Amino acid sequence: MSTHGASLPGATGPGQDRWAATPNGLIVLDGATAIAPGVPPAEQYVGALLDALRTGLSSTSDLRTVIADAIDCVSSELDLTPGDGPSSTVALLRWTDHGVDAAVLGDSTIILGCRGGHEVRLCDERLESVAPVQRQSYRERLRRGSGYDETHRQLLADLQVIERRARNSDDGYWIAEATHEAGHHATVHHIDADELHWAVLATDGAQRTIDHLHMAWSVIAAKSDDEILGLLRGLHRWEAERDPDGRDLPRAKRHDDKTVATWHPDTR
Repeated sequence: MSTHGASLPGATGPGQDRWAATPNGLIVLDGATAIAPGVPPAEQYVGALLDALRTGLSSTSDLRTVIADAIDCVSSELDLTPGDGPSSTVALLRWTDHGVDAAVLGDSTIILGCRGGHEVRLCDERLESVAPVQRQSYRERLRRGSGYDETHRQLLADLQVIERRARNSDDGYWIAEATHEAGHHATVHHIDADELHWAVLATDGAQRTIDHLHMAWSVIAAKSDDEILGLLRGLHRWEAERDPDGRDLPRAKRHDDKTVATWHPDTR
């Protein structure tokens, strides 16, 4: 098996994306900071969640159970209260003799490149359905050239309040935080090992710009670690130089953390 990957923070510091390869899997996380005072930072949460998922991927449990158990473990370890904790998306890939399993919780994405030439995209879009009017409002302002001004920041703050109310509920969306039940709501997919040619896992900070620029996921899947890092830096440059105010690609901030990890069944 061959795995590669890289992360690039959106600003100074380590950022809140994490990725890791295990002997039989790949993990990609995209953390979000909690608003409540005294709550562990997202960096600590995603670090603990990454460790718990590493352990879980060594089991034969359904990936939804793996995610649920990891959330439960981290919630207990960090003494988190549902609704007040930091959160994270989860994208998992696990390969066995029987095939490859994939799971996504939150708005990270997995692209599966099949031997027949077609691609299967796994993405949890439930968050996007929350507060559609508010989302359209801030995106339309960006398209009109408002940029990342104080009104934009206030619109995002109002949107985040609504998102927190909808977190981990049937009429909202599900995300890794302090409610282990969320893991059982992950979107999953199974594919026979001989049908899968490659896989790419990406956080939304990378995926949305890659899709906007119509880059080929099959080409990205063939890149080395250094080449993936170069790709992420190129996405940053495009955002800074070609679309600094989010006119072409309306997004919450100029640069988000970006992570891409890839898998091939045969070592190259």
